[in-house]
Amino acid sequence: MRVDVVTAAHAEYAVYLPAAWDSLRRQRHPHWTWRVQIDGPSGEVRDTLTTCGAAADGRVRIGAHGTREGPGVARNIALGACTAPLVQNLDADDELEPDALGALSGALATHPDAGYAVGHARDLHPDGSLRTLPLAVPAGPLARGALAIAWMAALPDHTLPPVHPAGVMWRRNLLLAIGGWAALRGVEDTATLIAGSALATGMLLDIPTLRYRRHDAQRSRQEGNFSGGGAQYRLILQRAALLTAGPCWEDR
Repeated sequence: MRVDVVTAAHAEYAVYLPAAWDSLRRQRHPHWTWRVQIDGPSGEVRDTLTTCGAAADGRVRIGAHGTREGPGVARNIALGACTAPLVQNLDADDELEPDALGALSGALATHPDAGYAVGHARDLHPDGSLRTLPLAVPAGPLARGALAIAWMAALPDHTLPPVHPAGVMWRRNLLLAIGGWAALRGVEDTATLIAGSALATGMLLDIPTLRYRRHDAQRSRQEGNFSGGGAQYRLILQRAALLTAGPCWEDR
């Protein structure tokens, strides 16, 4: 199946885009398009994509909206242009494992009732080493609401969801049904994962599919004065409870 790979990019992360591009070129699954949506000034990102050769590849689509709106908005703009039945998120500073698109799309082809698929995320450290973290839930089919239950049990001490939200492959129709990526600060991908998993069953693969880069500039490591985190978590869980109690996404 065809896959649209969506990347929100901004100037500060432009330096990582060649590695993301290389990871796409290494994919064994050939049917993909890379949709890069530039958030904020576009010059540095466009120059980087030109220098590494991505801009000249017919599979790459580059968009820009001029202002800095955050990754959720940028991804949703790219989502509006997606036409493939499957959508894979790839953050600008991360990389996909070579089998990622093939394994995730294969799982969704084999399980037509599943609305999303995800695998292991390995931490990619500055020295190039990779560290695999154990899964918080068993691999295999994920029942509706299972991720919300597991995440709620871990809060407030552990705020990371049971699977890595940055590496999810979605059926486009499910992603559209939940309104795309959530309008939340710093947890837009977590909120999207929990909402989607409340509406649809999923597949968790027991293989690495994402290399999650660890670096000092990543947004998840930035300190700030934002005090609404707890309210955001409550909103995510309240929404998940309502969605799980209703019909599945295909019946709506």
